[in-house]
Order: sequence, then C-alpha cells, then structure tokens
Amino acid sequence: MTGTRPRRSPEQEQRHRRQRLAAALRIFAARGFGEGAGGHVTARDPIRPDRFWVNPFGMYFGHVRVSDLLLVDHDGRVVQGQGTVNPAGYAIHSQIHAMHPHVVAAAHTHSLYGRAWAALGRPLAPITQDVCAFYERHAVFEEYTGVVLDLDEAKRIGQRLAGNTALVLRNHGLLTAGGSVEEAAWWFLSMDRSCQVQLLAEAAGETRLIEPDAARAARDTIGTPGVARLNFRPLYDDIVRRQPDLLT
Repeated sequence: MTGTRPRRSPEQEQRHRRQRLAAALRIFAARGFGEGAGGHVTARDPIRPDRFWVNPFGMYFGHVRVSDLLLVDHDGRVVQGQGTVNPAGYAIHSQIHAMHPHVVAAAHTHSLYGRAWAALGRPLAPITQDVCAFYERHAVFEEYTGVVLDLDEAKRIGQRLAGNTALVLRNHGLLTAGGSVEEAAWWFLSMDRSCQVQLLAEAAGETRLIEPDAARAARDTIGTPGVARLNFRPLYDDIVRRQPDLLT
C-alpha cells in the first residue's frame, strides 16, 4: 500500500528533503500554524548528518522557498543560506538531532489546537481511529519553565521523545519527529487535528475509548512511517501545483 522508498544519492536526498521541508512550511502556513516569528521545522542533512536545514527566523512560513532554507551546524552557526536561526528552535532541534540519529526531521509550531490541548497537560486518548496512530507513541513533557533557550531543558525534551513520535509540551504546544520530513510533517498535521477532535468531543459529552488491543491494531496499520509518507504525498503535490515558486 505504501510502496518502497527510492534509492537516491546523498545530493538527490538533500534536494528531496529541502523540497519537502519548504513544502511542509507552506502547508503549515495554509493551516494557520504560523504564529509571528515562532515555529520551526528541521531536516537532517544527508551529506553532513551533524547539520540540519531549518526555516529562517522571522520569515513567514508561506513565503519560504527551498533557496531560503538555512543549513545550521551543531553549534548553531549558519553555514549555508542568509538569515538567522530561532534561538529556541536551535536549542530544541539541535538536541533532538544529536540524541536521536534515526530522526531525520522534527516539527514544532504554535498551532491553535495543539496549544489548547497542551494547556491540559495530558496525553491524547484513543477516541478515534486517526488518533490511534499516536497510541503509546506520544508523551507529555511536563517541565514548562518558559521559552526553551537552555540546552539542558532541550536535552530533557530530547530524552522524553525517546521511543515516541510526538510530544505534548505542557503549556506550549506539540512536537513531532520522524525518519523523513514527510513523516514529521504528517504527524504534526494529524496530531493537531486529533487535538481539535478531542476538544470538540469532550465539550459535547463523555467520550468512549477504543479498547487497547484495537487501538494498537489501528496504530500498527495507520501509524507507520510508510502511511505517514503516503498521507503527505497529496498535500505535497497540491501545494507544489498551487505554489510552484517554493521549489526555487
């Protein structure tokens, strides 16, 4: 159903990741995930895995092109591109990429429903088939102390991510990660929508939980990397057709 990932040279893979990263930012803009200068999505560089690509600090998600992306080293220096890096974005993403070699991409923005759910400080419940993708694969990071500028706190976020595809950062928002840009972006889109659904359902009445075995079965079907990439594909095709300048 999901197909296999094509073999690419490191240079081809770099281009692929940069194109998907720019597209993900445009898609996030269309969903209203931009909040001023906040928010950051990163992709590990396949040629220099100790470096990652990120959106420029202060640039509207909906304007980002492939050529606008910044390549940042582990010390926070911009080694390719013009612009500066969000300090909180560097702190969080540098530690995630350093601690989790399997993570290719990570996403964090101040989405509306993600922030609303984060204010409750609890994990999502298995109340729909779609949210089961995160069943036993997301956690709550409880330690809100302000804007994440301290590397020690960023390391704790990275540690909490271990074994998960997503975090609810209490009083802050959502963070997702994956083995490709497509995965990290799709998990963020799906998780924010799941937050919206649970907020609506709980406002309407008492929710009915999916049984654990059924939730795990659904997760093992729709919560795979291949399904995430498949779900991201039509969104990518649509945004590129409507906004082809993002590839420049």
